[in-house]
Amino acid sequence: MSKVSMVMFDLSGTTVHDDTGVRDCLYEAAQEHNLDTTPDEILLHMGTNKIHLYQFLIARSRGDRIDIEDFEKTRTLDTYEEAKKVFDRYEELMIEHYRREVREVPGATDTFRWCHEHGIKVATNTGFHRAITEAIMDSLGWVSDGLVDIAVDVEHIPGQIGRPAPFMIFYAMTQLNIQSVHEVVKIGDTPADMLEGYNAGCRGVVGVLSGPRPVEAWGKYRHTHVIPSVKELPELITREFS
Repeated sequence: MSKVSMVMFDLSGTTVHDDTGVRDCLYEAAQEHNLDTTPDEILLHMGTNKIHLYQFLIARSRGDRIDIEDFEKTRTLDTYEEAKKVFDRYEELMIEHYRREVREVPGATDTFRWCHEHGIKVATNTGFHRAITEAIMDSLGWVSDGLVDIAVDVEHIPGQIGRPAPFMIFYAMTQLNIQSVHEVVKIGDTPADMLEGYNAGCRGVVGVLSGPRPVEAWGKYRHTHVIPSVKELPELITREFS
């Protein structure tokens, strides 16, 4: 089998440190708009398009039940305007949060460098929209320093279809001329990450324990490997995917 040619890295919780800051911003915006939810419910559904997350929560509060595996297949149009208002406030809070503090998960930069040294393209993707993604990349310098070959967010995809749909992975493959999903490894820390990698047909779908969600929250979703953090990815690739 051919070697790994691209790794798709999640951001928050996988390569960018997250001690529930993302969840807290999502929850604060929801509370300000009297949206009935809990921090735990938000935590489980992170990794998805955040407007669509709020649409899901609004629909759920009306009695609609949507499983995360069908997250991007079922969306009610009449929830959009309300969800967008909540999202706009969340985005303000999130950008303010990342301007105060953004740091990598230990070992992320070294892993990016190792990938490039071994001919592996580095892509990132996220449930964030463009403004938040750019705030992260501006702070960490990963794109400007050439450590990340492409940073994909939901706004790159028509309809802003996010995880667990596989389209952000396919977009990165197209831009980097990676022609087989059997040469792609996906790594993340949410159910949405695991399902995204599975739906894309990636050769490896790797869960990390560095995010704020316990493995019990995402471990039941389809994955191939679990490692403590992104720091251990080079050894895993060498051992399992060479």
